[in-house]
Amino acid sequence: MFTIPNLVTFLRIGLTPFVVWLLATGHYLAGGWLFGFAAFTDIVDGFLARRFSLQSSSGLYLDPIADKILLSSVFIGLAATGAIDRWVVYTVFGRDLWILLLSGIALRFTSFRDLKPNIWGKLNTLVQIAAVVTVVAANAYFDSTLTVVGGGLMYLVAGFALVSGVLYTWRGISWLRKGKAVEV
Repeated sequence: MFTIPNLVTFLRIGLTPFVVWLLATGHYLAGGWLFGFAAFTDIVDGFLARRFSLQSSSGLYLDPIADKILLSSVFIGLAATGAIDRWVVYTVFGRDLWILLLSGIALRFTSFRDLKPNIWGKLNTLVQIAAVVTVVAANAYFDSTLTVVGGGLMYLVAGFALVSGVLYTWRGISWLRKGKAVEV
């Protein structure tokens, strides 16, 4: 549990409230830089784990949880100042809670353990990151073009959240029906 990569992951979790506070109080530039640093720790922990053979079973679960905590929480910080609409936060959290519920059910009541993200989940995360960076930059630099782009990206965030949530549900249902998950 207390490997160096996991400690870096804990650092990411520990930085999250500060990122959210900075964004929620309108300190977009500082919040953006701290978000960037926290996100960079994801690259660092993965590199350290692979390079020095420090992978752990706890790290396999902890790392994506830390990513979700950071990224989802940033949406709260942005919504607190009105930089994004609250419905986006509800959509992001709704999807994440739904997937968490499905994963919990699968782990508790089935032998299904293939909880890896699919391509839609990865695209969802990529779109969320792009949207967050754009909205933070728009607010930090008072850029009206970035504001428009960021608003459009928030609709993509909602769309990808809904599509990926449905596809994860489909994957679970297909596993229950056939004994194996379909790749979507």
